[in-house]
Amino acid sequence: MPRSTLSVAIITLNEEDNLARTLASVKFADEVVVVDSGSTDHTVEIARSFGAKVFVETWKGFAGQKNSAIERCSGTWVLSLDADEELTGELEAEIVKMLETGAEIVPQVDGYRLRLRHVFLGRWMRHGGYYPDLKLRLFRRVTSSGDTRFTDRPVHESVQIAGRVETLKNDFLHHGYPNLEIYLEHMNRYSSLGGQIAAMKGKVSRSGIAFGWNIVLVPVLTFIWNFGFRLGFLDGREGLLLHLYHSTYISWKYAKAWKAAVMAGKA
Repeated sequence: MPRSTLSVAIITLNEEDNLARTLASVKFADEVVVVDSGSTDHTVEIARSFGAKVFVETWKGFAGQKNSAIERCSGTWVLSLDADEELTGELEAEIVKMLETGAEIVPQVDGYRLRLRHVFLGRWMRHGGYYPDLKLRLFRRVTSSGDTRFTDRPVHESVQIAGRVETLKNDFLHHGYPNLEIYLEHMNRYSSLGGQIAAMKGKVSRSGIAFGWNIVLVPVLTFIWNFGFRLGFLDGREGLLLHLYHSTYISWKYAKAWKAAVMAGKA
């Protein structure tokens, strides 16, 4: 029985601090496709040193860039990773086994969710709703319903698969926030994108009560729920900071949605 082929799709921009770790964890793949959007550091050189197929393209948004990477893949299966993510050895072995046997034994499965382990300030966030963070990242490049693609959204893009989806047992790691500066910069950027989505969905009101609810009470209740009831406090000081700043992100998101609506004359 022939082994199914695997392509790894990664998008990059100035990821020299992360990319080598990611590429080292997927050496077993049949090909690695990297779509870069104009890095000014050594990202492209690092990708090529690992034998990746590198393409430099203008930025088209997260979904557009990831779809471009998928289009350049040739494997039966595609594993979509961010440049700051890493497979564990256990997950690698599980994927290899699937490629050798499961893909043919259970051909109706079109995708697999992977268990994401967030590492914040060097600590694995085990509680507070952060683990396991299931992500649909391993999928057939072409299914019976057509080519697999990411949905076009400003942020939190996701893969849509009409067929059967299963969940693998082992983890991959997200090393996105080694320090607070990077985390706060990301939350500022993502809250702007999230605010755009909220404004487009009409989640903005002229009511002062609704404004206070979104800007103040929702963030506070989110913190209490995740840090307290979902045991986020068990992750120590790092857990406290993560949940505190995540709640702040929610406040920023709705504040930016309200401001965008005001500028557009809708609030």
